[in-house]
Amino acid sequence: MDVRTCRNCGKLYNYLGRVTPYCPVCMKEIEKKFEVCKQYIKDNPGANIQKVADDTEVSVKMIKQWVREERLTFAEGSAVGIECEACGANILTGRFCNNCKQSLSNGLNNTIKKPVKEEPARPKREGGKMRFLDD
Repeated sequence: MDVRTCRNCGKLYNYLGRVTPYCPVCMKEIEKKFEVCKQYIKDNPGANIQKVADDTEVSVKMIKQWVREERLTFAEGSAVGIECEACGANILTGRFCNNCKQSLSNGLNNTIKKPVKEEPARPKREGGKMRFLDD
């Protein structure tokens, strides 16, 4: 049994392999806040992160985390966004821009060598003569 301390309330809870460091009670509260933010962004597509945080009483850090996890996204063509972790470009959701995703993917594909089928080497024939083995 793995027992951990909730990052939010400080209570001990039985860790069941979740990705988040929060107890079940705090997770329910966080999910409620997420739904409020999601609805607010739907209703106000041009709002920036600070405006969303102020109006929904959710921290900017939490909103950015949800955007990085691709649970929230900004409207297409919006001037609002977060920075790509690799190059700093403005993105609407996730951790990396499309260019950085592509270069990371290419880099990973190049590190894995595909097996090359080699044909067995054939013995070389000298002058086309037939050879006999002595008994």
